[in-house]
Amino acid sequence: MPRNVAIGLGLMEFPFTGVGGYWRWVDLCEAGGVDSIWQTDRVVSREPILECMSVMAALAGRTRRLKFGVNVVSLAFRDPVLVAKQCATIDVLSEGRLLPAFGIGSPLAPEWRTLNLDTRTRGRKTDEGLEIIGRLWREDAVDFAGVHYRLSGASIAPKPVQPDLPMWIGGSSEAAIRRTARFGTGWQAGAETPSQVAPVIAGIRAAAAAEGRRIDDDHYGAGIPFRFGRVDDPGLDRLFEAYRKRTGRDPRHYFAIGEAETIVEHIASYVAAGVSKFILRPAARGDEELLAQTRRLIEEVLPRVAARWPKPAKRPVLQVAFSRPKT
Repeated sequence: MPRNVAIGLGLMEFPFTGVGGYWRWVDLCEAGGVDSIWQTDRVVSREPILECMSVMAALAGRTRRLKFGVNVVSLAFRDPVLVAKQCATIDVLSEGRLLPAFGIGSPLAPEWRTLNLDTRTRGRKTDEGLEIIGRLWREDAVDFAGVHYRLSGASIAPKPVQPDLPMWIGGSSEAAIRRTARFGTGWQAGAETPSQVAPVIAGIRAAAAAEGRRIDDDHYGAGIPFRFGRVDDPGLDRLFEAYRKRTGRDPRHYFAIGEAETIVEHIASYVAAGVSKFILRPAARGDEELLAQTRRLIEEVLPRVAARWPKPAKRPVLQVAFSRPKT
């Protein structure tokens, strides 16, 4: 069972009226004890969505405690050497607070059509990219001969501050399970319910064991849209419709809507399935509504989570006294 439940907050669209509201929200998360901030990756969009790697760099400079990540980088859209360099740079500038997460990208994403990319290549390109990124973080010179990428003596410096920079993997298909088992240090669910998450986690554990690897029990995550309020609140119908269009799934099975206890029980259903790391996305629009929803989460949900799943106590450092040699 998970031992260390942590609550982060995430955004997809840019729901603020201006950048001032966004930084007020980031500062609230930093001061309020939120574990991490996450930005969805989207390159092509009619809706305002911030570019994810730029956001990571900005958060590195703005914050001092918060961790941050991308949920998830669609690696088939990006050059893996550049992504490896960007991640290493941001990890250095943030003194080790980056949480990289990668996936193949939704087949419904607009990038495939507008950028004239072949969805049939996304799995192989992602696997090659993950191998390249992991090796560039660890090795001084990388030679690689794949179907989609070829490198000769590639290197990046400085290396990431974290000696084993995390590599979270998204997706729930059989290929995603194998990909996580081979490359990942953690797994991040997408639009899966608790009943759908449990068999994926079991599959990853079995596949990782077959690879001679093990993913820590505390390195399984899920993203949940939340709202303090009612299902029929004004504006939720538009968010529900956008969710249906993006995922093809019924949002009523996925969103956590109600008071604090309802949201905590929704979290608990995922914990029972083996999840311990959460990205909660406020179902809200506009500065004041976003801030109000986030403030209630900090004040009402975080204390309940801490009480229900207390963090394990750190082992005391053994102090050994040495006597001076006699003279």
